[in-house]
Amino acid sequence: MFGNPVLSANLTMSMLVSTVIMATLVVGPFYLSRTLGLNATFVGLVMSVGPLAAALSGVPSGRLVDSFGSQRMTIVGLIGIATGSFLMSMMPARFDISGYITPILVITASYALFQTANNTSAMMDIRQDQRGVISGMLNLSRNLGLITGASVMGAVFALASAATDITTARPEAVATGMRITFTVAAILIVVALAIAVGTYRRTSRNRALALEAELLQADKRVSA
Repeated sequence: MFGNPVLSANLTMSMLVSTVIMATLVVGPFYLSRTLGLNATFVGLVMSVGPLAAALSGVPSGRLVDSFGSQRMTIVGLIGIATGSFLMSMMPARFDISGYITPILVITASYALFQTANNTSAMMDIRQDQRGVISGMLNLSRNLGLITGASVMGAVFALASAATDITTARPEAVATGMRITFTVAAILIVVALAIAVGTYRRTSRNRALALEAELLQADKRVSA
């Protein structure tokens, strides 16, 4: 199955994107509490905005995928996640809650679109007796990304904050750690975007060659 370049690309992109999504859940509470000074209740409310946006974007994302194709919407979703990550990486510490929520909404809504499109693309042209295995592999790649996001991206955040105890770090240090973490996140999404564009071009070229071969065969039959 890993010999299928489209499937391998889908699994790799799923892992990279899940890494970034988990980073938002790891970094967010520290930034909201230490830098913006929110109490636990407001931190929880603000953190719920992202998952709510992803949930509400699910059905519209499915309609977009059905209308414009899974590979195109995969690219659009990745562009949205990259945009939100870059906004987070450049966000000044003086911005208030709205300055945090806006890029998070962009990231999570785009994540819903990516997830729908990527899963659809992975399940296309798969034999019926392989669908369960492919579905399990998609779940595995997503879970590996979540683990990586919690551990590796959490370590990046802690190191970038330059604090021995992140729970008592200075607000400026936490803000710096957040920006550096999302710079790394944006780079990961750019890598995923490069994979998606390469896969789209390869697939389009293969379809064009297949169509050309069919036309040649049709011409030969007509000539005969």
